[in-house]
Amino acid sequence: MTDTDGDVVNHMEGDPETAVQIGDVRGNLYVNSQVYTAVPSAPDPQQGQLHVLAVDDESHALEEIVHLLWADPRVGKVDAVSDATTASRYIHHVLQRREPLDAVFMDIEMPGLNGLDLARMVARFTTPPGLVFVTAWEEHAIEAFELDAIDYLLKPVHPDRLADTLRKLLVRASPHEHHSESPADPVISVERDCMADFIRLSEVHLVEIDGDNARLYTSKGEFSSRVPVSVLATDWAAAGFVRIGECHLVAVRHVEKVRLTDRDMTVQVAGRSLPVSPECFREARNLLVRSRRRPGLH
Repeated sequence: MTDTDGDVVNHMEGDPETAVQIGDVRGNLYVNSQVYTAVPSAPDPQQGQLHVLAVDDESHALEEIVHLLWADPRVGKVDAVSDATTASRYIHHVLQRREPLDAVFMDIEMPGLNGLDLARMVARFTTPPGLVFVTAWEEHAIEAFELDAIDYLLKPVHPDRLADTLRKLLVRASPHEHHSESPADPVISVERDCMADFIRLSEVHLVEIDGDNARLYTSKGEFSSRVPVSVLATDWAAAGFVRIGECHLVAVRHVEKVRLTDRDMTVQVAGRSLPVSPECFREARNLLVRSRRRPGLH
């Protein structure tokens, strides 16, 4: 099918008589069993580079995630289907033609094949797209990260969380271009026994906050620092630190063990076992479970 300018808007795969259109989400996006969108013949050079597929059997949820994806300038193409079986055919179709597909955003609870089934199938491809789960259920997080998921988003999806996921996908798609985005390893001014010293941020295992002071635990011992709490919460997060409670941040790379149940989590770091507070549970679980999904996970 072409528009008035002669550009390809979409095309059909399969039998037109059995293609079922569920809804028209955007001018060049259709949600159905056999209709896929095509890349325009003259793509906009300002268009984002990520090509993603959204999969959800609930039309409202599908339209919502599609809307959020289109709203981000890093996304250049969004396709959508309403079941995992069609999604698997679509992914095979795209990859067989050596077309780019950067990620699949999928629900988990769907009739027939669920999102985890689809993820296992996608993982068999030589160069599989990134897997992002979008679900209302928390209990599948461990299994999702065992499948090397890029992220695990809980409905309703907040735009800031989605933006972080897309940033990861963009780095994954073009690692050399975005190498400079990796956080540096700055030198920190610290004190011990009233003597000034300097350490690398990467040497810090655990941060314990006490008012305006921060106690830093490293393999070389304990140090104190007057790093502002606002810096700890923002700048250090980009360097791999996650807050596990009102007074503690841990360096994900230095976590020795994670103990996780449905609602409780304890982390072992710097020789200490610390509980994760309910307020920090979701973010800490997503980061820590993914980083520790093989060794040390109980």
